[in-house]
Amino acid sequence: MQNPERTAIFIDGANLYATAKALGFDIDYKRLLKEFQGRGNLLRAFYYTALIEDQEYSSIRPLIDWLDYNGYRVVTKPTKEFVDSTGRRKVKGNMDIELAIDALELAPFINHMVLFSGDGDFRSLVEAMQRRGVRVSVVSTITSQPPMVADELRRQADEFIDIVQLVPRIGRDPSERAERPPRTFERRPTVPASPTEPGDEQR
Repeated sequence: MQNPERTAIFIDGANLYATAKALGFDIDYKRLLKEFQGRGNLLRAFYYTALIEDQEYSSIRPLIDWLDYNGYRVVTKPTKEFVDSTGRRKVKGNMDIELAIDALELAPFINHMVLFSGDGDFRSLVEAMQRRGVRVSVVSTITSQPPMVADELRRQADEFIDIVQLVPRIGRDPSERAERPPRTFERRPTVPASPTEPGDEQR
């Protein structure tokens, strides 16, 4: 019997949130994990996001806590504030380097990488993973206007999966929000059993 495919998932949190928002659906991260566990041997599921440190409460915190306890490896770093050439205050929170390093370090142990992002900056990473014998699937969408995936990333990938195809299996039924009781975790705030995407400050 052939060994199941060794897979790792890499989720660009801000990009996936923007994609789901553009398509008007909520992601159920419990269902997402189950979907890919059913496709083979899922070794890791990473979730990357930048956090605004000086906020007393961030709507992304419950999601981060839930992911941390439920099978995801969460990678965060604080956002950086800067003033651009026009004098406008901007917030920067790019996680591309962290994602790329983790992927390249894991490359010898996997044969399939699933990248949830449409960011064209990842094209070079995809190419580097392919040189190491890893098949790369990119999950984003071309159905939004404009498309959320960069053309060069879609061309480089071994497989492009439009997230619209996955909505029935990883999307959340809005009625579940009222039906599911909250779960309490030790040393953590009470969080929903399967939260949805964070608020606009993540983008």
